[in-house]
Amino acid sequence: MFRKFTLSALAALAMTVGAAHAASEEGHVEDVDFSFEGPFGAFDQMQLQRGLQVYTEVCAACHGLRYVPIRTLADEGGPHLPEDQVRAYAAQNFETFDPELDDFRAATPSDHFPASNDANAPDLSLMAKARAGFHGPYGLGINQFVNGIGGPEYIVSLLAGYTGETKEEAGTTFYGNTAFPGGWIAMPPPLVGDDVTYADGHEADVHHEAEDLAAFLMWAAEPHMMARKHAGFVAVLFLTLLAVLLYLTNKRLWAPHKRRNHEA
Repeated sequence: MFRKFTLSALAALAMTVGAAHAASEEGHVEDVDFSFEGPFGAFDQMQLQRGLQVYTEVCAACHGLRYVPIRTLADEGGPHLPEDQVRAYAAQNFETFDPELDDFRAATPSDHFPASNDANAPDLSLMAKARAGFHGPYGLGINQFVNGIGGPEYIVSLLAGYTGETKEEAGTTFYGNTAFPGGWIAMPPPLVGDDVTYADGHEADVHHEAEDLAAFLMWAAEPHMMARKHAGFVAVLFLTLLAVLLYLTNKRLWAPHKRRNHEA
């Protein structure tokens, strides 16, 4: 019996050490209190507009958003820019190849955001949903169940997690990063603080810029999140009301029979 207990303890210890080692290899992701989290959360319109500015002025040089139509910037629940501003934004910032003209032209709201300019730069359209940031104990997903998948938090932690250390391997420079798996990443720090000047006067340090960008990328990955939450809330209310009505109906139908049995 003592031998079985010892083996069980060693197995549990091995699993704990393995989980800790796996977590260290995956990198550290900090939780962020985003406004859109939770069943009643909603996107912050001003934060999405600031995130769009960070993407346009910093990230768009390398990374694309090819699955996102530019016209959706005017949608309610998103950045909600006026339509004339969306037209001006598309024309001033992007070009697209028109097969009919056999040449490039200024982008219009009906076009999508351009794809990535660099083959090594991933497209950011689905990044906030594709990249999990939270992990529970080995074999479980407790943190994901409680906090969500953590894609936006991973983006914030990655952008704000540069340590300042560098190393060179095979002619490539790697940068220390506490959130990236393995601790080293080939992408130089994209944010250094005050990279943009916000029109609303909001603070533009690295962490705030990273949060604004992560919120915008979450909207880009799931622009209909608010509609989905609303539909889910209505469905829960409807099912709750239906359950109450079924209970009352069942009680009314069986009441005479129960009374007759009681009298008998």
